[in-house]
Amino acid sequence: MNEVIQNNIKFEFFYDVYFSKDIFHPENSDLINIISKIDSKEINTVSIFIDQGVIENHLDLVDKILYYFKMHRAKLKLLGSPLSVPGGEVCKTNVSVLEGIYQKLHDDRADRHTFVLAIGGGAMLDTVGYAAATTHRGIRLLRIPTTVLAQNDAGIGVKAGVNRFGIKNFIGSFIIPCAVVNDALFLSTLSDRDKKSGMAEAVKAALIRDDVFFEWLESNVEDLVCFKEDAVRYMIKRCAELHLLQITTGGDPFETGSNRPLDFGHWAAHKLETMSEYELRHGEAVAIGMAIDTRYSLDTRRITRIDYERIISLMMKLDFKLEHQAMKQRNESGVLVLLDGIDEFREHLGGESTITVLDSIGSGVEINDISINMMEQSISSLLHEVQ
Repeated sequence: MNEVIQNNIKFEFFYDVYFSKDIFHPENSDLINIISKIDSKEINTVSIFIDQGVIENHLDLVDKILYYFKMHRAKLKLLGSPLSVPGGEVCKTNVSVLEGIYQKLHDDRADRHTFVLAIGGGAMLDTVGYAAATTHRGIRLLRIPTTVLAQNDAGIGVKAGVNRFGIKNFIGSFIIPCAVVNDALFLSTLSDRDKKSGMAEAVKAALIRDDVFFEWLESNVEDLVCFKEDAVRYMIKRCAELHLLQITTGGDPFETGSNRPLDFGHWAAHKLETMSEYELRHGEAVAIGMAIDTRYSLDTRRITRIDYERIISLMMKLDFKLEHQAMKQRNESGVLVLLDGIDEFREHLGGESTITVLDSIGSGVEINDISINMMEQSISSLLHEVQ
């Protein structure tokens, strides 16, 4: 037998999610305290990237940031000027955007002790996060998510990626943020569509992890639709807690197996996004995907009709459209193109085909035995009910 040198490397990762408001107000010391907690050296260097949509909605943001760093130059050093990055899926599909981020990090002479500060929506955070993960084999990433979706899901996770070959997140990496700051100020300028879109992930988290939270969503749906601050703040915080609970206690934060415990409804959502050429927001596609998998859970006799109707009713009260013309597209063999999403979902992770279905409200379960015929029937039934 050949000789073997055995080795076992264990890592522990820590990162906190903070809640603040107007983080770049000169008298707000939250950012300084957060960075100093991570690295106590006298002056920390920061390279900043901002979602273009955020800049358009907060015209004074760049000036505020420049003034903030000027006022706190004894603790923080800004490397170059903040770079504007296109938001939405364009930044994940356009190679030149990623190249521009790398160019700034090179020009800033950023190193592994630099903080890459990304301010924006989920797609932009994904792109900057991937650049941070692959520059010098990893630069410290500090996220400031600016949308409901990013604050309760995309911005607090451990993944980053960009799209290639028409496949969402075909290229990517895992990256542990050093911290996440949810600044409520950025939510005030979101469009109604973007406010609503992000609530889909809250419904998802409730459906797979917390029936009490689902009941809270039902009871507070009118306040959520009106975007009342207290209700939205609680929704975001509870959703973030549930996502972090899964990441830290789910047993497989880096998805080395076939499990996709946080991806209820996502096999269809990812396919619908690409089929609609990203006309559908991610949250809108997730809502449709959840409706499909909820219907499949009913048709396979996992949940009751009462639970199914409660779920569909909540999503419709949140003003989600649970159908899209892409759901009807068929290939030359007459099969729904959307169903290709199941296999594409498997290819992204490898292993067996795995999707999440519901055993009840608050209890998601992963299955490998997926009936394509039944799934097509579930899509047809859903379309008949919601059109």
